[in-house]
Amino acid sequence: MYRFLLSRQWVILTLVSLLLIPTMIRLGIWQMHRYDERTARNQLVSDALDAKPVPVESLTSPGHTVTSKERYHSVTAKGHFDTAHEVVVRRRTNSDDEVGYHVLTPFVLNDGKVLLVNRGWIPADGPSQTAFPKIPAPARGETTVTGRLMPDETTEASGIKDLKGLPDRQIMLINSAQEAKRLGAEVLGGYVAQTAPDPKGDTPELMGSKPGMENAALNYAYAFQWWLFAAGVPIGWVVLVRRETRDRREKAETESGAESETEPAAV
Repeated sequence: MYRFLLSRQWVILTLVSLLLIPTMIRLGIWQMHRYDERTARNQLVSDALDAKPVPVESLTSPGHTVTSKERYHSVTAKGHFDTAHEVVVRRRTNSDDEVGYHVLTPFVLNDGKVLLVNRGWIPADGPSQTAFPKIPAPARGETTVTGRLMPDETTEASGIKDLKGLPDRQIMLINSAQEAKRLGAEVLGGYVAQTAPDPKGDTPELMGSKPGMENAALNYAYAFQWWLFAAGVPIGWVVLVRRETRDRREKAETESGAESETEPAAV
């Protein structure tokens, strides 16, 4: 009855089914790994956001690489803004996905070291992309800045190419090592996305608000989806076999009945 399983069509179907099952199980396991990774990163972000602000130099120093555990941690710094060496970061978007610039202003600490402060977003509404945009001035004199500590930007992490030959005082990536060379000063590793004080007139638009969390639950759902698919393969195979068996049996019975009707009657 099941000799049809040895046909070329059914052998191929069975082999494909046997390959799909472990593949789907493995994909489910991979999604669970992604779920664990994203959950761990979300926990690091939550821990950083819930932690009390600390002096910036307790977490970073010149040449320091900001770690995942330090990222988003709220820090404070006391000093003054150096607008003479201010630059803008090209091709950045705001909360409405409008393209403009981020304003990067050196913040000179009381001990002479420099902290890079991302003061927020401004629109690209200048006469041209080569002209330096008009930037609202920060607070004058000694100021205390609060913000979220962020790691140096790289092409690998951001996907943004670090283009050369840009107009004066325009950059593509925020990188403390490059800014240290440009400024000829000791620059703390990473940078700070300012959260306070609020700028006058709400511009630049602060970008240091609470970051979004990764959707780890989606990976969890995908994992079970792949495992359900893996469980469905043998079930589907059995259903197809039973259907094929039923169709063959019905065909055989129909042919047998047809042959009986065509036999000559006995005299």
